[in-house]
Amino acid sequence: MCGIVGAVAQRDVAEILIHGLQRLEYRGYDSAGLAVVDGEHHLARLRALGKVQVLADKLEKQPLTGGTGIAHTRWATHGEPNEANAHPHVSGDYAVVHNGIIENHQELRAMLQEKGYVFTSQTDTEVIAHLVNLEMQSAGSLLEAVQKTVKQLTGAYGMVVMSRLEPEHVIAARSGSPLVIGLGIGENYLASDQLALLNVTRRFMYLEEGDIAEITRREVHIYNAQGEKVERQLHNVNTEYDVADKGQYRHFMQKEIFEQPVALANTMEGRLTNNEMIVNSIGNGANEILKDIQHVQIIACGTSYHAGMVARYWFEDLAGISCDVEIASEFRYRNFVTRPNSLLLTLSQSGETADTLAALRIAKERGFAHTMTICNVSGSSLVRESDLAFMTRAGTEIGVASTKAFTAQLVALLMLVTAIGKATGNLSAEKEAEIVQALHSVPAQLESVLSFDKQIEKLSEDFSEKHHSLFLGRGEYYPIAMEAALKLKEISYIHAQAYAAGELKHGPLALIDADMPVVVIAPSNDLLEKVKSNVQEVQARGGELFVFTDHNTSFTSSKTMKIVKMPTVNHLTAPIIYTVPMQLLAYHVALIKGTDVDQPRNLAKAVTVE
Repeated sequence: MCGIVGAVAQRDVAEILIHGLQRLEYRGYDSAGLAVVDGEHHLARLRALGKVQVLADKLEKQPLTGGTGIAHTRWATHGEPNEANAHPHVSGDYAVVHNGIIENHQELRAMLQEKGYVFTSQTDTEVIAHLVNLEMQSAGSLLEAVQKTVKQLTGAYGMVVMSRLEPEHVIAARSGSPLVIGLGIGENYLASDQLALLNVTRRFMYLEEGDIAEITRREVHIYNAQGEKVERQLHNVNTEYDVADKGQYRHFMQKEIFEQPVALANTMEGRLTNNEMIVNSIGNGANEILKDIQHVQIIACGTSYHAGMVARYWFEDLAGISCDVEIASEFRYRNFVTRPNSLLLTLSQSGETADTLAALRIAKERGFAHTMTICNVSGSSLVRESDLAFMTRAGTEIGVASTKAFTAQLVALLMLVTAIGKATGNLSAEKEAEIVQALHSVPAQLESVLSFDKQIEKLSEDFSEKHHSLFLGRGEYYPIAMEAALKLKEISYIHAQAYAAGELKHGPLALIDADMPVVVIAPSNDLLEKVKSNVQEVQARGGELFVFTDHNTSFTSSKTMKIVKMPTVNHLTAPIIYTVPMQLLAYHVALIKGTDVDQPRNLAKAVTVE
């Protein structure tokens, strides 16, 4: 989604703002802009359509001086991508940047137009700028004007307001869209993601829902939704600054695929002994919370939803705990039934996914026994608002198409299943040891699978002229097929659809012909013979098959069927292992197609609005 960076300093901040925006490019955007106020009370603004580099080139030709500034990368919601709709938006002496959606912007626009305000953009954000201008006519300070403004807004926002009349002073407000304040020495910063500020500070405070912050060079004052002055915890962040460096890799996605052995080892570190899961490593008091759980409700979006779908098989098969999985945007708007002793489990890479966060808040009101999140970003809203937070420790993921965050979620989920089974007494010590030993083997097995890269690169050539593809799996491999289809769609723009293989005869078989590649995930397990029957159905209709299997099966290559022989691994962790060749396939097809692998069109990394 959109990105925000702001600064209040003694030095010129325009280049710092640009650098911060470049660190946020992974979030997805279509235009960029910045505004700066200098000591002479001059407000200057630059905006550009396209990449941040276009804005940087403009800045080089037209330098802006001043120690107070705000900057933004925009992902279009209201109004097409163009320079006029790019942020910051200005109304008289005031400039605003904003993430989110103002749902009542049309009514506010009409009211403001009646009062004589002229709109120069199609955005909902310009409403905020004019409202601040209007409220300043009676307010005693910019802080008071922003407090009055936010009371009129319906929707989600993370906003920063700056006035040319008050250099060294900005106001930030958060409702639904994250904002973080970075503390320096004689200068302070803010952003929608701490990654933007790691070159200037490692000390951060996270604004909570409803907070409004008044930020100067030397002070930060935070007020909650009731207008009361509050303190927010200071966090020292040790994230490696070079996470946004591709290093030897061509794309961040490629880098993150190959980081998975280390990322998953980090997920497991300190949580497993040789044969046991350490239940309280999930969080303080985890054993007391988990021992009474009788049901798990998983809420997630996109890739995280697929991880939850896999986990449903594990929860019910291994831990003997009933489990439901639902898309957050559906769950939050239906009249669901809260089961006794139910754990509400949210999954999110960013911890700021708007629908998932809203579902969590509704579920807490509706009486879930406990809430827990599996998340990759410490300090995020889901982490702060859940009873337990199980951090995946996958490291910052830049590529929009999730890879290591997904497999880290799967590892975390299998550990959680083990922990709940152990805490409730439903899992034997022997089965616990089997799961733990299988998990210990995963990093080395992933290293082995990554050596298939060249083979899969060659295979990807068969997809170069295709426009559609099917992915088939059974049992816990059906969600892996769903994830594989999503990856191909996201970065190669090939239409791909996943089906539970047993559904072929119920419609999808009509699509099979020589122009429809069919990818089959078929490890050796109890459902193998069923999958073989599905493969034969495709072959009989002239379909082009790509089968990912292991050495214990009898699939043989032919003119219409290509085989990738995977290593034989424990069936418990095999869904994790079989995910990686699907990622590699999507990546290499995208390379052939020439798409923007890390920032695919129309998509954003963190979906912080509905």
